Amino acid sequence: MGIIIFNDNGKLLWAKRVGQDAWQFPQGGVQRNESAEDAVLRELHEEVGLEPHDVEIVACTDRWLRYRLPKHLIRYNSHPVCIGQKQKWFLLRLLGDRKKIRFDKGDKPEFDHCRWVNYWYPVNKVVSFKRKVYRMALEELIKPFKDALADTSDGDQKGSEQTASRG
Repeated sequence: MGIIIFNDNGKLLWAKRVGQDAWQFPQGGVQRNESAEDAVLRELHEEVGLEPHDVEIVACTDRWLRYRLPKHLIRYNSHPVCIGQKQKWFLLRLLGDRKKIRFDKGDKPEFDHCRWVNYWYPVNKVVSFKRKVYRMALEELIKPFKDALADTSDGDQKGSEQTASRG
């Protein structure tokens, strides 16, 4: 599951992977007997510390989007061998306080920093083999994103360059 979180300023949560200069949206897998929505809410908590009441699920891609790992990144000694991922992408509106975002809720933190970025910024900044999937997800979710922003009545005007670091 891919998770795109936006605030009322129309900025997207962009997270930095622990110990790397690599940024991405939060993402994760579906466990056995878990719905896609349940997986997103679980991953939301594990990866960025947010609870279901901190967000509103605005939309989800209609289909599964896929990417393949480059051969040099495939770990052939792992079981099962992962050659890529298929993901549904969820668009979530942040309802709660940005200060609730933290990276120490899961067993092993995946991120250590985040920032808020413009809608299309991630397409050219994510690792190259994920760019097509990011573009497809953002293209499909642009209309519900714009509709949700239009429905924002109070228009929180706090600074859009706020960042969070590992809690």
